[in-house]
Amino acid sequence: MTSTTATTDVIYRLEDRPPWAESAVAAFQHVLAVFVGIITPPLLIAGALGLELRDASYVVSMSLLVSGVATFIQVRRIGPIGSGLLSVQGTSFSFLGPIIAAATAVTASGGGTRAALAAVFGVCLAGSFVEMALSRVLGLARRLITPLVTGIVVTLIGLTLIRVGIEAMCGGPGARADGTFASPQNLGLACLVLGVLVALNLSSNNSLRMSSIVIALAVGYAASALLGRVDFGRLSELDLLALPQPFRFGLGFSWAALPPIALIYLITAIETIGDLTATSAVSGEPIEGEIYVERVRGGVLGDGVNSLLAAVFNTFPNTTFSQNNGVIQLTGVASRHVGTLVALSLVLLGLFPVVGGLFQIMPPAVLGGATIVLFGTVAAAGIRIIAAAHLDRRAMLILAVSLALGLGVTFVPEALDRLPSTLRNILSSGIATGGLSAIALNLLLPRS
Repeated sequence: MTSTTATTDVIYRLEDRPPWAESAVAAFQHVLAVFVGIITPPLLIAGALGLELRDASYVVSMSLLVSGVATFIQVRRIGPIGSGLLSVQGTSFSFLGPIIAAATAVTASGGGTRAALAAVFGVCLAGSFVEMALSRVLGLARRLITPLVTGIVVTLIGLTLIRVGIEAMCGGPGARADGTFASPQNLGLACLVLGVLVALNLSSNNSLRMSSIVIALAVGYAASALLGRVDFGRLSELDLLALPQPFRFGLGFSWAALPPIALIYLITAIETIGDLTATSAVSGEPIEGEIYVERVRGGVLGDGVNSLLAAVFNTFPNTTFSQNNGVIQLTGVASRHVGTLVALSLVLLGLFPVVGGLFQIMPPAVLGGATIVLFGTVAAAGIRIIAAAHLDRRAMLILAVSLALGLGVTFVPEALDRLPSTLRNILSSGIATGGLSAIALNLLLPRS
């Protein structure tokens, strides 16, 4: 027998068509909830690689545009692809660490930033087939990646990314070059954003909580402009329109970068199952049975297909965003037709490079003040997943060894220096080392 959640709080069901005004308001709140999440990963990757403004802005624009296309595919369900739910897609934070590691490995070996991006897009394109294949065998994937393994990997994602957030708070690579790294002004801007974000998140007003990141960044941006830290003249360098151009940076590959990326695709598939289950629940739709299973299969397949499209159009893997479930609960609007408006809005935002440019000229310290909270939140979410698992002696052993190895290679990368180069490159990601250790131990250690 199929069960559903209570539907008393859902004003517009999945197939309902709300009036235009109500649809527009609901769509705007969804866009507000995901906008910063979509553009932050490309901004951080661009900063780590030192991309020129034109290239960085283009990548940000494509992140918005592809997220719009991906959302349309999810909500409309094209053949077997997509969940058919009001499920919004966006650039995934989970891939940030392995992508930065893969890109910097290319530049460290003498390649340019475009070669680094080409290699990243090639690996992400190849890895997307992992998630597509998993969508067909979800039972096997869930046996391989248990909640304990998922919690360990998510925790490592957050903990290893905190270094990126702190680097940005201090001013980023540019500040190291000009001698202003960790200057009082940089740290002051970062703490201002951090303080506003935390204060707004404590508010009982749901609208303020949902907009906390956007408002905090706006406050930091305004303070930076008053201090003369924002050069709006650079926006004149940008094109008027950012038209999609497949493989603009070329297409490369790195075998060493594939295992950590593939592992994150595995984890992303499991997270997507959770997101889609939550979306079904808050929408008053089945959370078990044939309809539910088909929606989840289609959603995970959509994740993989959309990540492939992202690589083709010069941006990074996509996944479902869980924060939109909160918007559905808040508004009572679960209509997937609202998702079409969200998709169109994201595409329109992506067509204009000035949107990405405005954020690209923002001082890294401002972005760092917000991302340090986001990365900490990711780590906290992983801890919550671990805490929900049954932590017997076996589980504690898996947790201890995996976290120790994952964080160990992050803090002391020299430990891998004497390994063969291919193995060294694979294990240089703390996420890959910890995640692979957790999977192996989970399979090999006897159960009580």
